[in-house]
Amino acid sequence: MSKNRRDFMKVGAAAVGASMLTPYAGFAERMDRDERALFSMAVNDAGEYTLPPLPYAYEALEPHIDAQTMRLHHDIHHNGYVKGLNAALKDMEQARGSGDYGLIDRFAQKAAFHGSGHILHTIFWQNMINADKSGSPKGMLKRQLETDFGSVDAFMAQYKNTSAKVEGSGWGILAWEPLGRRLVVLQAEKHQNLTQWGVAPLLVVDVWEHAYYLKYQNRRGEYLDNFMQVVNWEDVGNRLEAVMK
Repeated sequence: MSKNRRDFMKVGAAAVGASMLTPYAGFAERMDRDERALFSMAVNDAGEYTLPPLPYAYEALEPHIDAQTMRLHHDIHHNGYVKGLNAALKDMEQARGSGDYGLIDRFAQKAAFHGSGHILHTIFWQNMINADKSGSPKGMLKRQLETDFGSVDAFMAQYKNTSAKVEGSGWGILAWEPLGRRLVVLQAEKHQNLTQWGVAPLLVVDVWEHAYYLKYQNRRGEYLDNFMQVVNWEDVGNRLEAVMK
């Protein structure tokens, strides 16, 4: 495991949104063996986090999510989180070397914000697929949704309404809560701290305006209806099976 990845793990419990880092901590050894692990965060040879490529073409999600939005969202917004995270870790390294911790609270805040943004966006891209391949929840995922929400339709309604009512910018999240061994739907307004600790995110939807404004303007509900048409339910199901083990 690289030095920067170890540093990021250490910072995580206190500052980087523990609910988002829990899956990485739990799968740390498995990630070393298989860089395609569900919650992997790729790093380069220098130990710096890198922007993961989209698993499909920019236009693959049209007409539900347009190519221009995907290009700006991935190449500009997500890349900004990656750069911010690497900069925060570098600042922390320099502080350790000099013994000057005067700005450590600022560095930790930057790592929390950019690190959580990087993690959530990495999952977000993988959670989507061309509408023709979206399908529906099946197998263990379908059974667990029915157990915890009453039905798949009831989950869909709760997830969309919860996500639509996130105050300001943030995320709607379907997560596995290991203590109660159940699925939960959460809101994350400030993604670095307003989350439930100890959960593993399975399905995330970005409701920051940059995710939908070019096509949907202020119509967040319409954007969410269309997002549900491009959910990669196989990916969500695979994530659930991994964390339940």
